[in-house]
Amino acid sequence: MNAGFVEVADRVHVLAEPLLRVNVTLVVGDDEALLVDTLSSAAQATELAAAVRAVTDRPLTLVNTHHHYDHCFGNAVLAGDPPRPVYAHELAATALREEPERLRREAYEELRTEHPALAAELADTPLLAPTHTVHVETVLDLGGRRVLLRHPGRGHTEGDLVVHVPDADVLVAGDLVEQSGPPAFEDSYPLQWPDAVADLLRLTTARTVVIPGHGDPVDVDFVRAQHADLAKLAWLIRAAHTGSAPPVRVAAEAPFGARPALVAAHRGYLELTGTA
Repeated sequence: MNAGFVEVADRVHVLAEPLLRVNVTLVVGDDEALLVDTLSSAAQATELAAAVRAVTDRPLTLVNTHHHYDHCFGNAVLAGDPPRPVYAHELAATALREEPERLRREAYEELRTEHPALAAELADTPLLAPTHTVHVETVLDLGGRRVLLRHPGRGHTEGDLVVHVPDADVLVAGDLVEQSGPPAFEDSYPLQWPDAVADLLRLTTARTVVIPGHGDPVDVDFVRAQHADLAKLAWLIRAAHTGSAPPVRVAAEAPFGARPALVAAHRGYLELTGTA
């Protein structure tokens, strides 16, 4: 991994994993530290643990922003034995608890062509389901620092969490906000995604540092622009469905490029027919 944490605000540090450009955020309080997301494999998580200990020796609490492999497959290594608390939205926790082999298989198939070494690593990685669940929101006290975990609604997945550090004016958005590429729509709810981003925007100020799931930290103007594109995409999907147009029609006109928009259109049509 060969990456270390960079402090982006007071005692809020971000590590950028170079292969998939996944962001891991470390929030340090007086008594405990909060680690947001745990990467893709036991090997990555072992390196991540060393990077954490180079910053702080505080006991860790973990948060998964959602159930995708690159954000939670390192849980078992980083939680330790006996495991430290691991928080996630209740639906993300259910997926990891009840369908770990499906998630592992899907991750392997996604990675095996372009990143075969990482695919092999995660195939042998033990998975740990979250131990604590969030329905709408939960506040954690790290000692002199309170952190909000909030589910802003369905968007990138059905079980996204954002992490707000109000005293540092930092918002960890997970894959609800993307900087290094277009949003990923494979498990998404594109008609509801704009509302989820609008919800997380209510936690921001003009100076908030927003940590996307992948890529460089961004400002609120970037998030507002992405919200506008997501809202346009949702409108195009609804209009095309009303006019009985094929999803490919959406892809020809939508933001984010033809392939992501086509995936979004298929997902949006499932939402409109009640099958998503």
